[in-house]
Amino acid sequence: MADEFRVIETREAYGEAVERIAGGVGPVAVDAERASGFRYSQRAYLIQLFRRDAGTFLFDPTTIGGFEELQSVIRDEEWVLHAASQDLACLREVGLDPAAIFDTELAARLLGMPRVGLASVVEELLDIRLAKEHSAADWSTRPLPQSWLRYAALDVELLVDVRDRLAERLVDAGKEEIARQEFDATVRREAKPPAAEPWRRLSGIHSLRSPRNLAVARALWHARDALAAETDTAPGRLVPDASILAAAKALPESKRALADLKAFNGRASRSEIDRWWSAIEEARTAAPPAARVPSDAPPPPRSWAARNPEADARLRLAKAAVTEIAEQHDMPVENLLTPDHLRRLAWHPPAEPTPDAVAGELAALGARPWQVAATAQIIAAAFVKAAQSLEDAAPDAS
Repeated sequence: MADEFRVIETREAYGEAVERIAGGVGPVAVDAERASGFRYSQRAYLIQLFRRDAGTFLFDPTTIGGFEELQSVIRDEEWVLHAASQDLACLREVGLDPAAIFDTELAARLLGMPRVGLASVVEELLDIRLAKEHSAADWSTRPLPQSWLRYAALDVELLVDVRDRLAERLVDAGKEEIARQEFDATVRREAKPPAAEPWRRLSGIHSLRSPRNLAVARALWHARDALAAETDTAPGRLVPDASILAAAKALPESKRALADLKAFNGRASRSEIDRWWSAIEEARTAAPPAARVPSDAPPPPRSWAARNPEADARLRLAKAAVTEIAEQHDMPVENLLTPDHLRRLAWHPPAEPTPDAVAGELAALGARPWQVAATAQIIAAAFVKAAQSLEDAAPDAS
């Protein structure tokens, strides 16, 4: 590994790198660094790539522009990523989109490894310790320090070796087809549509009850979001969520009262006081938001016993059965079956809970074929057992 790392910033250097990558062999390790927590956008500020017989490449997407030539060279190769779902969106934003991947973090989960962070996986498989001190750095910084570049390069330089070790373990465990389906699902998964009311994601919003409080929180969130987008600054660095909630609860009657509110803080809390006060004034006359957002999701399971005892019994027995199967497969239960799928199925079961009917519902919810094969029969049996247990208890209740 070179002692000095150079960031590829020009089209000329980029073109030379693409030629070298085209001459490499085997899978392509890819990673991206964003500036989450510092910038409003989720764009990539550094893209790292490694391929055997080609080397390690650190690209600056903010100066290179499009990556069509690189995409053409590596499109049909297997891309190796760690926690691919975190990086695919920002890679696609610059025109890099894999046809097939190997996700080392997901493979580690499917193998039941106790720790699945990249540093932990590298240490267990390769006996090499990776320092992770720059994982939360502001990657929009320019120039990037050499210590950061060294950290970024290591994230991909070892990834193909990790992939090979994990692939061997998947074969030994008989899980290579499971992994293939999961990797394919990751690539094909569509991005979630934007939330209809994103302001409701404010941390602690559940503590606000009255329409007036909610209206102020909504107005301040939108004002903060507009400023964040305008300055490309992470919203929480301007005014924290806790400050918005504090102002929404206090309902200050004047700009002075807002400025005097100690809990309303943050780097832009006073410099943009006119903006925040205008938002509060607008909230006074705006139509208040609904207390709750309509949703097709089942209610929290803790309320099921009182609201729907049948669904509660189905969920409890099916959850225990699925957990047992997950232990037999030596993987986290959430990787065996998405918990939301089981909750929705228990709340709205098929009219006849046969294995085929349950399998059809699971597939419609998005479960992969291997997940359906592993869980449909035991879930159907659990639903039948739940119905029988309620019937048996009915005479006692009377």
